[in-house]
Order: sequence, then structure tokens, then C-alpha cells
Amino acid sequence: MSGAAAALQAAALARVAGLAGLSGVYEAAPLQAVYPHATVEAGPETDWGHKSGGGAEVRLAVTIRDAGERPRRLLALLEAARTALEADLAPEGWQLVTLSWLRTHWAREGKPPVGADTVWAGAVEFRARLLRAG
Repeated sequence: MSGAAAALQAAALARVAGLAGLSGVYEAAPLQAVYPHATVEAGPETDWGHKSGGGAEVRLAVTIRDAGERPRRLLALLEAARTALEADLAPEGWQLVTLSWLRTHWAREGKPPVGADTVWAGAVEFRARLLRAG
């Protein structure tokens, strides 16, 4: 992961960690975690530089997993994550030129064992365009 993706992921992790109701926020899917939890991933990344400076276009995704009969809490958390990330995200060392929401989607993850809660997963995805600061 390059500097742009790493800086964007770090800024997004800090922002999502401030959301009420999440048990944890991770850089990658945890093996064991209490629901609801989120992962923040940055990539793929492509060149978005210009002749006098470096830049990158990075995809950013926040995936939230929750358990329960219905996905109400999951949907509220996805909307809260979207709102939080759209509010002046500032990756260190980079100027965020645009952060465009691409999509939000969610689904049930497989069929739960008898007596277990249904597990839901949802994601909110963005396209970020950044220029190297300074």
C-alpha cells in the first residue's frame, strides 16, 4: 500500500472508530470480534498525478458486520459511516481533492446454524482523489 492509500486508510480508521455502537474497527477482517464491527480498506490505487506533482486515485471501503434477526442496526451504522467520512476527511501528507460515494450494499451472510443470530454484512464504498501535499 502506498503513502496515499495508507494515509487515507488511517484517516478513515480514526473517523470510523468514533462512531457510537461499534465494538471495534480493524484494518482487515478479524478472526474473532464482537458484533457489530467494521473493517476499513483502501485500494486499489491508480496514478492521478500531474506533471508537477504526485497524486493517486484510491478506492475506500468500510465493511460492517452485525448479527441479529433484522439488519436495522447495520443500515444505521452504514449511514453513520458514510456521513462521518464525507465530513472533511484529512489524510496526513495529502490533499483530498474529491471523495465520491460510489455505493452502499448489504446482504445476509449465509444461513446461520440453528439457534444462532443471522449475520449481516454491508459496505459503503468511495472513490478518493488525492494530491501529495507540499
